[in-house]
Amino acid sequence: MNDLVASIPFLGKRHPAVARWGTLALIILAPILAGYFGRTWIRVLDFALLYMLLALGLNLVVGFAGLLDLGYIAFYAVGAYTWAFLASPHFELHWPIWAILPLGAGFAALAGIILGFPVLRLRGDYLAIVTLGFGEIVRIFLNNLNYPVNITNGPQGINGLDPLVLFGWDLSRTLRLGDFQIHSLYLYYYFFLLCVAGAVILIHRLQISRIGRAWAAMRDDELAAKAIGIDTRAMKLLAFSLGATFGGVAGGLFGAFQGFVSPESFSLMESIAVLTMVVFGGMGNIVGVIVGALALTFLPEILRHVAVPLQQTLFGHVILDPEVLRMLLLALAMIFMMLWKPAGLVPAQARYSRPGLLARERP
Repeated sequence: MNDLVASIPFLGKRHPAVARWGTLALIILAPILAGYFGRTWIRVLDFALLYMLLALGLNLVVGFAGLLDLGYIAFYAVGAYTWAFLASPHFELHWPIWAILPLGAGFAALAGIILGFPVLRLRGDYLAIVTLGFGEIVRIFLNNLNYPVNITNGPQGINGLDPLVLFGWDLSRTLRLGDFQIHSLYLYYYFFLLCVAGAVILIHRLQISRIGRAWAAMRDDELAAKAIGIDTRAMKLLAFSLGATFGGVAGGLFGAFQGFVSPESFSLMESIAVLTMVVFGGMGNIVGVIVGALALTFLPEILRHVAVPLQQTLFGHVILDPEVLRMLLLALAMIFMMLWKPAGLVPAQARYSRPGLLARERP
C-alpha cells in the first residue's frame, strides 16, 4: 500500500494519509463505479483480479528468482481442470471449495516441481524454450485426453462447473437483503479481492525473508550465490512450486467463476499476456505487477470500444477489422510505454532495503 501511495504524483508525497485512505476507498468502491458503465465492466474487473493472482505468482519466478517461465499458464490449467473434475457433472463429483482449492494448488505445485527438476541447470533463452514446451504439452494433453477414455472431454471442454459456495452461500446468485440486491459479480469481486490481498501479504513476507534475499542473490549472480552457501537448486524448485501454487488457485477460481473450461483458454498467448503484465507493471515489484495486470486487462477492452469510432473518424469508414486494430493499438501503446518507462509503470526500488537507509547513506 505504501508503494502504491508513493506512486501517486503529488498527493502520495504531500498527503500520504489522504492518498492511502483514498486508494483503499477506490479499491472497495471500484465495482460500484464500474457498474455505472454496465455489468460487463464489473466482469472485466473480476478477471483483472484473477490476472493479478497469476501475475503475482509469475513475479515470484521471473521477478524475484530471475527464471524466465513462458509456460506458466499450464499451472493455471491444472487448477482449472482440478475444479472441473471435482466440481461438475463430468465425473458426478461435487466437492466443496475448501477441498478443491488446496488440491488444485497442490497439484499445480507438484507440476512446478516436475518442471523445475529438468531445468535446474538452464537459464535465459534455453529455460524459456523448455518452459514454453511444457506449457504446450499440458495444453495438448488436455486437448486429446478424450479417447479411448474421456478424461478432459477434449476440445469441447467441460461445462456446468459448480460455482463458489462459501458456508452454504452461493456466490453465483444475487444476494437479496430486503429490497436491496447485490449482483453475483460484486460478490465474486470482493472474494477475489480477499484472495489477492492474502497473496500480496504472503508474497511481501516472502520478499523480505531469507528466502526472498536468496532469490535476489541467485537472480543477480547465481555463481556468487552458490559461493556464499545458498542452495540454488532448492531455491529454484521452491520458486517454481510457489509460483505454480498461485497459478493453481487462480485456475480453480477461474473455473468456478466462468462455469466452463477448455484447452483454448490456456494457450501460449495467455502465458505471454501474463508475462507482459509483470514486465509492463514493474518486474520484481508487487505493486507494479498489480498495476500492470489491471492496466493490461482494461486497456484491450477500452480499445475494443474505440477501434470502430476511430476508423470512422479518420477515414469515414472501417478499413481494418476492429479486432486487428485493437491489437495494433495495444501493441503501439505498449511499445511507447516501454520506451518511456523501460523499468515498468511502477519500477522496483532498491530491493530489501530498510526505509530511509539509502537516504542516510548518501553523503
